[in-house]
Amino acid sequence: MPTVFGSLRSLLLAPSLAEVTFAGRGFPVTPSEATRRLEAIPQAVVCGFEWGINARDRWEVERRLAMVEQELRGFAYEGATMAFTVLDAMGGGRGHRTRDLLLGPGRPHLFLTYIGIGFAFARLPRVLWGKAMPDLTGLPYHPTMSWLAVDGYGFDRAYFDTARWVGEQRTPTPYPWEGAPDYFLRASDQGVGRALWFIHGGRPDDVTAAVGRFAGHRRADLWSGVGLAAAFAGGAEAEDLAALRRGAAEHGAELAQGVVFATKARHHAGFVPPHTETAAWALADLSTEAAVALADDSAVERGADGLPAYELWRGKVRAHFAPQTGRLPG
Repeated sequence: MPTVFGSLRSLLLAPSLAEVTFAGRGFPVTPSEATRRLEAIPQAVVCGFEWGINARDRWEVERRLAMVEQELRGFAYEGATMAFTVLDAMGGGRGHRTRDLLLGPGRPHLFLTYIGIGFAFARLPRVLWGKAMPDLTGLPYHPTMSWLAVDGYGFDRAYFDTARWVGEQRTPTPYPWEGAPDYFLRASDQGVGRALWFIHGGRPDDVTAAVGRFAGHRRADLWSGVGLAAAFAGGAEAEDLAALRRGAAEHGAELAQGVVFATKARHHAGFVPPHTETAAWALADLSTEAAVALADDSAVERGADGLPAYELWRGKVRAHFAPQTGRLPG
């Protein structure tokens, strides 16, 4: 049975399953089998959040998460991480639920659990953000990939306040994440790009047009987010992905970079669905193994020249697809 306070927190913070459908969000999407699969992703996040916010102990949450199908399990962990982050923050930053989850069974889903932390930030005052990020010293890809929390924050704002963050193209107030406040906006835009993939149901022409309506200096990071979502979440067949690749044009390297990171994240979680393999070939000319190897070979652990290690890592992957190499023509 859920606790009284847990039920109250869930009511205040979590949308219903119907509210995260495309119809519930008012997104211009024609229902299909592909869009129903995409809708299952935010619904899995909501389920994970409700389990995390209501449960009396972590074992029960972990048991529920283990019963989610492999393709969606990481998203449920994303929601549970969001819940634990909120609970830890509400306890004055002294809780350890998030840390225990990420160092335990959530370890394979680290990339998505960072995004879940960002979802929590969208609902917490900024003064609590620093305390809410757990100490994950010694965990692979930390703190480099912690920028995915900022990505999660951007996704959340675009998905749940679409009129302002997509229609009006609002930008967040910079926050000194990892000591790089200027980069905060770029990492957030990757999340907005991921949201555009969902908002338009994975339809390449509509996604391309949506990115094109943003200011030119934002489009590269938006395309990176589109590639990440297209490969990780799926929702498009090979011919649609070919159209998406053409739509990215001069930003093909950014699109492919997102695909490489998505493939790495899926591989790290121990399950690479067919749609991720398809996207890696269609958008990056890479097999799963080659995409993972590229991500690993490009990894950067320390920032330099005012840029965080995360951006240097992204840059090395983009360089593999630079136009002068002849790869990924527009």
